[in-house]
Amino acid sequence: MTWTPHATVAAIVEDDQGRLLMVEESSNGKIVFNQPAGHIEENETVLDAVRRETLEETGWDVEPEHLLGIYIYKAPANGVTYYRFCYSARAVRKMSEQLDSDIIAAHWLTPEQIAGLGDKLRSPLVLQCMKDYQSGRRLPLDLIHDPQT
Repeated sequence: MTWTPHATVAAIVEDDQGRLLMVEESSNGKIVFNQPAGHIEENETVLDAVRRETLEETGWDVEPEHLLGIYIYKAPANGVTYYRFCYSARAVRKMSEQLDSDIIAAHWLTPEQIAGLGDKLRSPLVLQCMKDYQSGRRLPLDLIHDPQT
């Protein structure tokens, strides 16, 4: 059996009222909440993946500002290991109202509202990334060397 981890990105986007951009989505028959996130596609830079996923899932054009961390999570439901590259990003402008088909809605929620979602969060990484952002963790974008950038 071959072990193949999934490389994903996520974005923490804060508005001028301190709310964070979240998506409400359907996953495995459940309604869950997550940061804008998804898989890195072949021949795509990590930063381009953050921009694309956020746009596709929320309609917002964003610009990544800092790496928050690289998070490893093994999903108990399917045993898949995810490597999540989480970034803080600045909202540039609303580009579209059309969202990916599995996205129910995009929401601006306070950190307290997000923490109160409990088991409606897609994974424990949602809270961990938010807590790291709130603690002031900010790593440089060039921490990850990507010859495509």
